[in-house]
Amino acid sequence: MSQAATSLPTLPDFDYTPPPYTGPSKAEVIAMRKQYYMPIVTYYRDPLMIVDGQMQYLFDETGRRYLDGFAGIVTVSVGHCHPRVIDAVRAQNERLQHTTTIYLHPTMAEFAKKLVSTFPPEMNLTNVYFVNSGSDANDLAMLLSRAYTKCYDIIALRNAYHGMSPTAMGLTAHSNWKYNVPQGFGVHHARNPDCFRGPYGYDDSNAGAKYAEDVADVIRHSTSGNIAAFIAEPIQGVGGTVEAPAGYLQQVYEIARGAGGLCIADEVQTGFGRTGENFWGFQNHGVTPDIVTMAKGMGNGCPLGAIVTRPEIAQVLTQGIHFNTFGGNPVSCAQGLATLSVILDENIQQRAKTVGGHLKKKLEGMKDRHEIVGDVRGRGLMLGMELVTSRSTKDPASKQAADVMERCKELGLIIGKGGLYGNVLRIKPPMCLTEADCDFMCDVLDIALTEIGSD
Repeated sequence: MSQAATSLPTLPDFDYTPPPYTGPSKAEVIAMRKQYYMPIVTYYRDPLMIVDGQMQYLFDETGRRYLDGFAGIVTVSVGHCHPRVIDAVRAQNERLQHTTTIYLHPTMAEFAKKLVSTFPPEMNLTNVYFVNSGSDANDLAMLLSRAYTKCYDIIALRNAYHGMSPTAMGLTAHSNWKYNVPQGFGVHHARNPDCFRGPYGYDDSNAGAKYAEDVADVIRHSTSGNIAAFIAEPIQGVGGTVEAPAGYLQQVYEIARGAGGLCIADEVQTGFGRTGENFWGFQNHGVTPDIVTMAKGMGNGCPLGAIVTRPEIAQVLTQGIHFNTFGGNPVSCAQGLATLSVILDENIQQRAKTVGGHLKKKLEGMKDRHEIVGDVRGRGLMLGMELVTSRSTKDPASKQAADVMERCKELGLIIGKGGLYGNVLRIKPPMCLTEADCDFMCDVLDIALTEIGSD
């Protein structure tokens, strides 16, 4: 162990003690999961069992506290068990737990109204449909775009992730998340505008235009020349915090609309102020989408998603009957409305910008100290650190990234990883994070990178 590990960082003070855990032991939970649950992946060689959470912190069954640097995969926006959110959910649970869209319920209408208010009026994004997840939202966006344009082909990006349902999996272009089943009909994937790994880098002032040309080329050669839609995340989440260069989305939106298509912004991870600069990630690129999909942070942890679009596009749903049993569930809408109110009332977007800026600056400083750090990127509190074995070849340091995650957990920090090679550390904490938390996070990462990088 290096000298850096002799003085271990400590978590900032926090006035909360979780109640004693009295449930099944960790060993019993592992045994039950192996016997009764599908064989899905867990993080860490010794899986972490989380039984309690408060704001930016998580607690295991022993009462040990961890800083949550991943927010349940970019899902907890205002903090675990935020008191205003919990109060709203508790009150709704005591009145009515379920109804459907075939009846009226005030919370669904109030939530839709408040959600629409976060978009500039001139965009005319005024019609909301609540669903259960980001996959659901992207499925519906595909349906709407195809029904509205009467075209079938959709352009997505390589390295993108848009969900795991059969149709959303077709949009996804990331082999780790695709199964060998029929999917992807009518979907074509253009070159990913990745300035770190792609042919046009950060130093190319025309990178956006060069990457955009590939979308036009795909339309020319892989479609009839008319498309239903183009879809992209403003910052790729699962793909490793990859953001397109300046001008790219503006030019691609123009290309897509020239081919008769709608433009879809997948804001499942970037929305609700997480990027700091703007409330919605697409606003960072100066574009106006026709459809916006969202989930994750909008519900602060509950199964809630939505699609927002213009009235004339929404009108195509009247061509048949579209129904979602749990979309607009009163408890989910109560949690979503309370979460959105906290985001707006407590100026969470500004916090993401200020605290995220502090964190990114410290992460960028690590690039100067650790050769293994190839790139630091992202905005606000949606950040990524790509690890490489060589900066010249950019070979992915996948094993080292896994080892860094393990060491961080040992020191009290939970982070994620992503990218095709699993070599990008994903740092997307709850947006109630403080600068003191950031300092702790960076001290832990410094130790882990020093130890792993010297192996």
